[in-house]
Amino acid sequence: MLKKELRQKYKNKRQELSDAEIEDLSLAIANKLLTLPIWDKTYFHIFLPITEHKEVNTEFILHLLSGKDKEIIVSKSDFETRKMTHFLLTDNTKIKKNEYNIPEPVDGLEVPTSKIDVVFVPLLAFDKTGHRTGYGKGFYDKFLTECTPETIKIGLSFFEPSAIIDDVFENDVKLDYCVTPNGVYQF
Repeated sequence: MLKKELRQKYKNKRQELSDAEIEDLSLAIANKLLTLPIWDKTYFHIFLPITEHKEVNTEFILHLLSGKDKEIIVSKSDFETRKMTHFLLTDNTKIKKNEYNIPEPVDGLEVPTSKIDVVFVPLLAFDKTGHRTGYGKGFYDKFLTECTPETIKIGLSFFEPSAIIDDVFENDVKLDYCVTPNGVYQF
């Protein structure tokens, strides 16, 4: 399928999920993450969910990271440059929704991309080869190309993979893993 078709299909599938299902599926994803060989890393980048889009609730993962004394990084998006600026999440970090309902840090201690060990990647769909499709703005593809080759990229999805995304571009960055409520895919 093409990215455009996958986007629409999985946006619709998400809209069918109840709040209770989102909570249960998000918790199952967080529990599956415990099986990955990532817990010796220090700097973890995580997205804060757009609840209106019924994204994976990353609150459970935030609790895991806090409990394991990890450094948590969240981003702010610049829609003119399509760049993300990364900030350390602390008790003092003020989070505010931007005009697209994306929760973002207002400001804080900036963290260079080179420090990031693990990135939890939002997505609408992924395929069996590790490619993903998001909302189509390219923020994460741009960000992931700036990461070091050692950075572990983990997609989070409520749904199992599609067979193949037909219109993959050369700038699309593959995932290392994708975690669903039912399993872990390694690429």
